[in-house]
Amino acid sequence: SAGLTEEQKEFQKVALDFAAKEMAPHMAEWDEKEIFPVETMRKAAQLGFGGIYVKPDVGGSGLSRLDTSIIFEALSTGCTSTTAYMSIHNMCVWMIDTFGNEEQRRRFCPSLCSMEKFASYCLTEPGSGSDAASLLTSAQRKGDTYVLNGSKAFISGGGDTDVSCVMCRTGGPGPRGISCLVLEKGTPGLSFGKKEKKVGWNSQPTRAVIFEDCVFPVGNRLGAEGQGFNIAMKGLNGGRINIASCSSGAAHASVLLAQEHLTVRKQFGEPLANNQYLQFRLAEMATRLVAARLMVRHAARALQEGREDAAVLCSMAKLFATDECFAICNQALQMHGGYGYLKDYAVQQFVRDIRVHQILEG
Repeated sequence: SAGLTEEQKEFQKVALDFAAKEMAPHMAEWDEKEIFPVETMRKAAQLGFGGIYVKPDVGGSGLSRLDTSIIFEALSTGCTSTTAYMSIHNMCVWMIDTFGNEEQRRRFCPSLCSMEKFASYCLTEPGSGSDAASLLTSAQRKGDTYVLNGSKAFISGGGDTDVSCVMCRTGGPGPRGISCLVLEKGTPGLSFGKKEKKVGWNSQPTRAVIFEDCVFPVGNRLGAEGQGFNIAMKGLNGGRINIASCSSGAAHASVLLAQEHLTVRKQFGEPLANNQYLQFRLAEMATRLVAARLMVRHAARALQEGREDAAVLCSMAKLFATDECFAICNQALQMHGGYGYLKDYAVQQFVRDIRVHQILEG
């Protein structure tokens, strides 16, 4: 909490308490049984965590990107997988709040901020991951409606969420032909693939989303035609910070777990904590965690201030934090020895949940 305002320290404390009491005790069960903890997330929304950086007039908390980073880092100490989904949900609500018209904002945002309803971000396709501008899902305009065809892959919450922000091609090739449409569950022609079996992130469902002649109103388009790629990328700038923050929370929890294990575990007649080599490794882990955290918070401030280098700093922070924090969690597991490989010990779940952060979110 060094360098934070008193108000930010209070946000952090509320989120840490919620993580410890409402998330950590259930983390293993949610993972093992692949439970999407809807009621727990709705409790988090009562604390203002359903639309953290969304404007207050539609139910959001109106907080800064730095405040958001602090909250997601704290929540992630309780369950990284669930917090990561919440970060994606927040990104979608922000996109509707920022780029939607007044009617759209008031129609969608209040129920999303309260997490009465949940949102998914639909950008990735089977043939276009990092090369998002080459996406093929198309929406043809017919009068006051669009007819949507195509498919999306690896969609967090897919099949269980109520609203999807879908990037699709309404014009020619390249980024300028892409628009953003808000698709509601139950739209005819909308279907889902099988629930994916994943290494981690098991408290949130992941499915393919399939569109077959989905007809819905032009009034569900965010912004102008051709603005979708810009909307998607601006959403991802914040998404990168959010996912990096989740990584920092997992690493923070793993450092504490390693410290505790080294204190109680005895080898050769004394606690492992007395071993100088392990002391040095723990110090290195803590140092890398603080470096990652500072880089993420620096990027969050840049994004909040609208600086020209914000997108670059967000990408740097995401790269650095997800790599470093995975290494920290992995080293914490190593310090547990054979115990770290047992599902009775939480450290292995942090390793599994955080690994995908190096792949997704840009």
